[in-house]
Amino acid sequence: MSTLHIIAAIDSKGAIGRDGDMLFHLSADLRRFKALTMGHTVVMGRRTFESLPKGALPGRQNIVVSRNPAWQAPGAKRADSLEQALDMCSSDSDTYIIGGGQIYTAAMPLATQLDLTVIDADGGAADTFFPPLPLDEFETSKIEIADTTPTAKFYTLRRKIVN
Repeated sequence: MSTLHIIAAIDSKGAIGRDGDMLFHLSADLRRFKALTMGHTVVMGRRTFESLPKGALPGRQNIVVSRNPAWQAPGAKRADSLEQALDMCSSDSDTYIIGGGQIYTAAMPLATQLDLTVIDADGGAADTFFPPLPLDEFETSKIEIADTTPTAKFYTLRRKIVN
């Protein structure tokens, strides 16, 4: 695996979800998500998978991390752990961690790139948060202002190479 991405949309307080759903549904963010992940592997937790309105995301290999060995769903492969999930997609040049909070936290030390949508708004009473960003370990390679309401920016951050 060459690039391990974490892709997420976060509000101004670092919140990502409430009651199993995203805080914001911004069409520009959803288009970016699809464009970046199409043709690649997406790794997620079971609850994130179950929150997808149509199940497995088409055009992508879907790997779901679940401790339940009996869990299965059409179009998805199950992994016992994040490590097993990453082993399952080692031949893909780009793998995307798409949530939720526990998977993001586990993947942060391994991620080589962060593809973040930062929404300039408070999502309200969130119950799921993005892990603290180790900004000293990443450098911003791209910032785009999204055409959205509320205002959002697309950030691409790459892990610094330590010699």
